[in-house]
Amino acid sequence: MTPPQASPPGTSASGETLPAVSLRLETLKKRADFQRAARARRVAMPGFILQMRKRPDGDAQGVRVGYTCSKKVGNAVARNRAKRRLREAARLVLARQGRDGMDYVLIGRRDHTATLPFEQLQADLETALRKLHGQVT
Repeated sequence: MTPPQASPPGTSASGETLPAVSLRLETLKKRADFQRAARARRVAMPGFILQMRKRPDGDAQGVRVGYTCSKKVGNAVARNRAKRRLREAARLVLARQGRDGMDYVLIGRRDHTATLPFEQLQADLETALRKLHGQVT
């Protein structure tokens, strides 16, 4: 039996070419940031709710993102799984389509965030970003 082939350097497991510079999203950690985002624009999708807030001009460097799941989503294992899926979708989508100076908060939904196919979760995030950025199709 032969081991699986490793993907060549600079490509992902799916064969997609990765950017030369690693783009790391800054994570929201303070409660006040989450509360400010809660008062901003939002869009609900089947697998999550996305909130978006424009930061003041002096604080407009980079993309920040936060993740949250309430106890309605399930026990700690279910909440952590939902947040892991949201984190990975955000890493793949917001790295390309996120805008500088914006805060995004992804909120997990009961029975959907953890069970929705991952490709659908990514597509929903792209759709939600288009809506919030004013490019509704």
